[in-house]
Amino acid sequence: MTEERVKLLDTNEKINKVGCGFCLAKWTQVTIHLQTGRTHSCHHPTTHHVPVSELKRNPSALHNTKFKKLRRKEMLEGKRPKECDYCWNVEDNSKELSDRTYKSSEPWSLPYLEEIKKLNWRKDYNPKYVEVAFSNACNFKCSYCGPQYSSKWVEELKQHGSYPTTDKFNDLEGLKQNNEMPFKHTEYNPYVEAFWKWWPDLYKDLDTFRITGGEPLMNSDTWKVLDYILEQENPNTNLKLSINSNLGIPDKLVDKFIEKIVRIEKEGRVKELCIFTSTDTAESHAEYLRTGLDYEKFKVNIEKILSSTQKTCLVIMSTFNALSIFKYKILMEFVYQMKKSYNSKYRYWLTALTLDTSYLRYPEHQSVKILPPDYASLVDDLTEYANDRDTIIPHSYIPIDKWETWLTGFTEIEVSKIKRVADYMRSIKEDDTIKKHRYNFVKHFDTHDERRGTNFMETFPELKDFYNTSKKIRLKRKWISLT
Repeated sequence: MTEERVKLLDTNEKINKVGCGFCLAKWTQVTIHLQTGRTHSCHHPTTHHVPVSELKRNPSALHNTKFKKLRRKEMLEGKRPKECDYCWNVEDNSKELSDRTYKSSEPWSLPYLEEIKKLNWRKDYNPKYVEVAFSNACNFKCSYCGPQYSSKWVEELKQHGSYPTTDKFNDLEGLKQNNEMPFKHTEYNPYVEAFWKWWPDLYKDLDTFRITGGEPLMNSDTWKVLDYILEQENPNTNLKLSINSNLGIPDKLVDKFIEKIVRIEKEGRVKELCIFTSTDTAESHAEYLRTGLDYEKFKVNIEKILSSTQKTCLVIMSTFNALSIFKYKILMEFVYQMKKSYNSKYRYWLTALTLDTSYLRYPEHQSVKILPPDYASLVDDLTEYANDRDTIIPHSYIPIDKWETWLTGFTEIEVSKIKRVADYMRSIKEDDTIKKHRYNFVKHFDTHDERRGTNFMETFPELKDFYNTSKKIRLKRKWISLT
């Protein structure tokens, strides 16, 4: 049994002694969507609204809502909160450990177990892992994204309305009804105001802080965070700082960003600094999926950051979908070249650039599951390519002075995530639900072409037969969404 497995089992035993539904992440982790005034601890439960009335007396209600405190109470009393059903499904239907064990074992959770289990459920608690989006301001309009995260999407939907899929993809009226309509990034936002009231107290004990969006580098609050870190006489040098960016912003902003992260790095103001960027494939296919992307500029900016820094690392978050397959190897070739050129034992994570492949879940009509199962063989080819690129994971028995030469390929985790896509594709069974998603796939991209001046058939000739076959599917009454 590995050391990691022993640690997980030990953590599982400890949290189960508190309660069968106890999870430290309900205290220690939070994602805050300031643009919509919503929050959740752990990404599995759906977000819930933060009442402005709670913020007026307590800015930390961005995390410590009355709703969340009641869930903590349930956990401390040996109950299982309904919103955490993802973990209960895992625990009740398999022998696997659920994410409540994994998250509770993290360095931003486990050290605080004794403190938290003795804490009165009514008490506020400063989380150690914080992810925050200041606004939905964005210069991109990715095909699977939405108005909560992109101001460009809001503009399109206000002009043209939702997409004519059976679920009315990105329907603004639905967002309004669910109190999820984002604030305009140019208007007063009480949630952002509350964040800055809370920030000085929050910052000093943070383990991990990640800024998401929108496009964070288009938002003044992101620059305010960076300046705050640079101005501190006693900075939190244990902080792991992560910032998302599509790297499609103007050159002057890229240069300004590099200037600040180089200073943060050289002055040792954080423990780690990582930039998370995104593309889902390469070249024209990537630009079709992510309206606003200039793929060549994207590559230039990645290398610009890597060549300017010594320790900073980058991660490409790839949301692998039905349109990713055909040029994904080109993206992988670029990642491999960056690894060869810039991997170093001095980088925070030893590797300069990581490819994080996660398959798209929503909207389902863009997921790889709509493709015929034989397309999985194309993903097998990608796995084989990655495996052939001298895949090595650093182990304790490899001398540190050898790491630079050993860490030039894809890691086992990078490869396994690509393989997982193929496994997922083969697990899908053809039925009426898949037909509905294919129907919506055509509806979505016909509308995409009409609104954005793109041409699906010219861009993806590999999917011509699939597209034409899907176009013949007829709408069934039972597919019509009532929501």
